[in-house]
Amino acid sequence: MISVKIENITKKFDQITAIHGLSLNIDKGEIIGLIGPDGAGKTTLLRLMIGLLKPNSGSIHIEGVDSVKNPQHVKDKIGYMPQHFSLYGDLSVSENMKFFADIYGVPKKIFDKRKKELLEFSGLVPFEGRLARNLSGGMQKKLALACNLFHTPEILLLDEPTTGVDPVSRRELWNLLFQLNKQEVTLIITTPYMDEAQRCHRVGLMYEGKILSFQSPQSLIQGMKDEIIELVTDDKQIKKLLGNLPDLKTVYPYGGALHLTFEQGKGGEEKTKEFLEKHSLSARSIKIIPPSFEDVFLNLINKMNSDTVTQ
Repeated sequence: MISVKIENITKKFDQITAIHGLSLNIDKGEIIGLIGPDGAGKTTLLRLMIGLLKPNSGSIHIEGVDSVKNPQHVKDKIGYMPQHFSLYGDLSVSENMKFFADIYGVPKKIFDKRKKELLEFSGLVPFEGRLARNLSGGMQKKLALACNLFHTPEILLLDEPTTGVDPVSRRELWNLLFQLNKQEVTLIITTPYMDEAQRCHRVGLMYEGKILSFQSPQSLIQGMKDEIIELVTDDKQIKKLLGNLPDLKTVYPYGGALHLTFEQGKGGEEKTKEFLEKHSLSARSIKIIPPSFEDVFLNLINKMNSDTVTQ
């Protein structure tokens, strides 16, 4: 069953087109990751889905309802957690929950039961009376998530929910998201972290308002046709010189190494070794490695830019 159906939407801000004719189908109960550089259109896409923005053209259906024409009919089906969720620092955990429950129109007769469930779910029971401003970053994210769940949404949109929190809090928040997903909640998550994107059922790679690819992480990696050479060197000038290496498609830093991409069958490893020897350049190691998720994304961006130049 399709939970979200997006057809050919375009969104412009003055002369800037933030979303270009984008189409997307999301099935009920999926965890969808949206990744891409700043300005790719990820947040704009979420705001279009929630109805905070209206597209210039195209349609969005949430659980079969046109959210552009009937925004009030879908608001109870969706929870939205923006990147900078506005908790009230001078209110306690409990008071913040009451405030957002009132916004969502949660009846008083079920508020106490729902609050107890969400405090236990988020692990915030010991902090019920603590002011929100005195919570850690990770706890604030959990409280923001709990506040968005009072109306039991069928679809939850989260804009970089783990940005700015420590690794332990990131893991705990993802455990909460997996628990929600087991209850058939559809999750649509933007993230700057490639390891988080790989936890999703499908990933949309966004760039300049377009979806470059929308597949499972495994399919994306398996579909990578280029060969990746990992080059570890202490030579600071080597990247600039590698621009003259025959058949080299791209080179970019990756951790403490350089990743070089060649077409399969072009003998990239041997050509790299020969090039370094010819130019008296040293390397600690040169080897073929399996592509990472980041390699896949950078390769798609490079291909898109190359296609644009040749058009």
